[in-house]
Amino acid sequence: MAISLKGDREISSEPTTKSKALRINLNSDIYGTFAEIGAGQETARNFFRSGGASGTIAKAMSAYDKDFSDAIYGVEDDKRYVTQPRLKKMLSHEIDLMEDRLSRHKHPDKLFFSYANTVTTIDFARKFKGHGWVGIRFQLDPLEDYNEIVLHLRFKETEARLQQETLGILGVNLIYGAFYLNDNPKELVKSFYHNLGSHQLEIDMINFSGPRFMYVDNRLMSLQLLKNGMTNAVMFGPDGNNLLPAQVLYRKNILALRGSFRPVTKVNMDMFEQSKKMFLAENKVDESKTQVIFEITLSNLYAEGKINERDFLDRAELLCSLGQNVMITSFQQYFKLVEYFSEFTKERMALAMGVYNLIQIFDEKYYRDLSGGILEAFGKLFYRDLKVYMYPYHDQETDEYINSDNLKVHPRMKELYKFFKNNGKLLDIKGFDNEILDIFSRTVLKMIRKGEEGWEQMLPEGIPETIKQKRLFGYSRTRTKA
Repeated sequence: MAISLKGDREISSEPTTKSKALRINLNSDIYGTFAEIGAGQETARNFFRSGGASGTIAKAMSAYDKDFSDAIYGVEDDKRYVTQPRLKKMLSHEIDLMEDRLSRHKHPDKLFFSYANTVTTIDFARKFKGHGWVGIRFQLDPLEDYNEIVLHLRFKETEARLQQETLGILGVNLIYGAFYLNDNPKELVKSFYHNLGSHQLEIDMINFSGPRFMYVDNRLMSLQLLKNGMTNAVMFGPDGNNLLPAQVLYRKNILALRGSFRPVTKVNMDMFEQSKKMFLAENKVDESKTQVIFEITLSNLYAEGKINERDFLDRAELLCSLGQNVMITSFQQYFKLVEYFSEFTKERMALAMGVYNLIQIFDEKYYRDLSGGILEAFGKLFYRDLKVYMYPYHDQETDEYINSDNLKVHPRMKELYKFFKNNGKLLDIKGFDNEILDIFSRTVLKMIRKGEEGWEQMLPEGIPETIKQKRLFGYSRTRTKA
């Protein structure tokens, strides 16, 4: 639950940065340290300016010199400073000092916290806008273990001074939210943008941990970042913890498969396995530097009019059980997805897709918002080192297998289609299993919900058991026929 302690003053539902800092300062039980590296002591400054900071701030420091920083927090294996491991070390070190230097007997009611950030702001050449890690480790009960919130941000502003001010406001929002909004993590995430705008920063990763967040699914918190417009893409790994896309994709060959995965079927996995074989066979692709992404668009999650969080988690649960990294994006158009990947890598990329998605790529209506229309989109899509792998479709009426040779596109698109096919940008997936081509996720989903028999045979090994055990996609034993 959110704490409410003596000396607290109520403030408006949309508090200013100063009023948030003041409320923390006037709370006699909250006491902690600020350790800020790389962008000044902007968060601590807000607390000093609001008044009454002596009751809140045990210490404020900034180890700018790398040797000093290493002497305090240790040396990172990769010799880098703006990383999540560095932030975690900062948080742990400062809390350990608090516990060591302050007597619990003397301060039995104190709720200790350590706030830290390690950030790089925009460079002089203005080529790199800057990014950073921000976090807080805090107590909500003196006898309880520590909770932790860690996030990653990317700056959008083009002046270091503005980025510093933005960081300071975000820091206040994080500390305030940790103590006063912890019982509603969704509202806590929203509060990060109080007194800030999406034009100032992007938050593309967040993880909650600790006793007060035992029942928080970090994948849902990722979804909140996307729903709130705080970022365009989020990623989580097989363990369910959120990942930083930039870190996972940096200088990697990328193979992406887009789908609804509702649920993941044998067709999805066959497309994955066959396209991966093709991708790794490419001359420029090094398997040790290859990242496969199962991608779901936010619009797909809105398939029923609004996002069903249970449905989202069901899909995530299955893909994670298969050991896959999952990405959720706001990119309906493929060229935007490729542009996003290109921020982190110049290596070869490939998109694996079925016939329906390929037809959409050649549909002009999806590019009406571009001044250059479909030609501009294709320029952005294919000028990079990109290939498209097409998985065939079985036309049950004609018993014909549709591939790139007999695919019908709009007459106006024929020459454009031929150009990309003849230039080796579009390749058919070979070695597919034609026995499974008539399997569709929507059919399997209906069968599961109606309690019909036979859907298990349409899914990869182990997936039916997971669905039954965890009651995913509306599965119920009572509806299943004996």
